[in-house]
Amino acid sequence: MSLSKNNIKLITSLQQKKYRQKYQLFVAEGVKVVKELLNSSLELEQLYVTDESFISKKNVEITLISENELKKISTLKTPNKVLGVFKIPKEEEINKSNFLVALDGINDPGNLGTIIRLCDWFGVSELVCSKNTVDCYNQKVVQSTMGSLTRVHISYVDLSEFLKNTSLPIYTADMHGDNVYTTSLPQKAILVMGNEANGISSEIAEIVKNSVTIPRFGDLQQTESLNVATATAILLSEFKRVMV
Repeated sequence: MSLSKNNIKLITSLQQKKYRQKYQLFVAEGVKVVKELLNSSLELEQLYVTDESFISKKNVEITLISENELKKISTLKTPNKVLGVFKIPKEEEINKSNFLVALDGINDPGNLGTIIRLCDWFGVSELVCSKNTVDCYNQKVVQSTMGSLTRVHISYVDLSEFLKNTSLPIYTADMHGDNVYTTSLPQKAILVMGNEANGISSEIAEIVKNSVTIPRFGDLQQTESLNVATATAILLSEFKRVMV
């Protein structure tokens, strides 16, 4: 079975957020990522493969296509054998009883994808995003999560309202905050990470009561800042260390 013009039009339209929202579908590519999603609770809409053996052990319907057809619907420079179209899951209630990570205006898909993987690695099940944070079903985000997207519950909310209505202590990263290595950290909290260029917004800054910093150890002390995903990794490691 070959790809129809309508198939191509639909799949390529999902590169845009408005069409992902309209059809409630998103795209994943590559053997590893698609296998991870197939083994999750996500519902498959359609699976396109260039090699039938990829799905030999899966009870799923496939559409066998050529390498050239895959190139027409892929966003990868080197398409990798399989492309899946999955249904975006329905929104679920946020579990506010444990440690959460919140993101305020993260723009870069690679950073969001890495942070999702970090949440998965450190056992953070809830990731709360401001509405101006990049869409987690953006294909670059999906690819960079390497399947962790299925194990972290991601919500998009009015972040200001969400933080105003929580009983958990709220922390953020700030160059002038307390040294994260010497500060007593709680087991249950919300860690807010801000925009790559500007940090957290002034509206969120008014709500956050606690700030921590990752001290610089270099002799010259000239490094301006850390990448937001790198900073998130270090801070999560410290917050989680108190739980061990």
